[in-house]
Amino acid sequence: MTHILHIDSSARASNSVSRDLSKRVTDRLSVTTGATVTYRDLATGLPIITEDWVGANFTPADARSDAQRERLAQSDALVAEVRAADTLVIGLPIYNFSVPTPLKSWIDLIARAGVTFKYTETGPQGLLSGKRAILVVAAGGTVVGSEMDFATSYLRHVLGFVGITDIQIVAADQMNVDRAGSLARADHSINALAA
Repeated sequence: MTHILHIDSSARASNSVSRDLSKRVTDRLSVTTGATVTYRDLATGLPIITEDWVGANFTPADARSDAQRERLAQSDALVAEVRAADTLVIGLPIYNFSVPTPLKSWIDLIARAGVTFKYTETGPQGLLSGKRAILVVAAGGTVVGSEMDFATSYLRHVLGFVGITDIQIVAADQMNVDRAGSLARADHSINALAA
């Protein structure tokens, strides 16, 4: 049985295109594969990394104080969710040409040297390989893949850095230009997704 980690990052709790589409993707995959689902709503808030967090992260695990272990507990839980997943479905609204702040916080908390990637003589190596990610993108005016789209290129890079290179995009871009056409193209992409 497969496992899906469904992540939403839109600030909108309702009337969110990325939330609606990411749910549809997750529902489609879970029905066709019988997968179990873990849901994570990043908009409810994640801590940002601080000097104390960095200090705890770079202290060897067996030398960490109770306070340092507590400081890393949220990060450890988020990493465990990614490790347990075969597929990540990430709802990604494009805000000001990039990712929403809560999604950036999630990235900061899961991209950890020695935990989700390591440095080798030939360069960094991701430790989360063998997973698939589906980025479910909503944008008002930005064209996904254009030079103004820093969100999908950044997320592709970060996911690849930690070892997740099988990445697909379901896009509802230019919603403020052609909403009906954009949603129809996204719907077509969802229906074409392979389990």
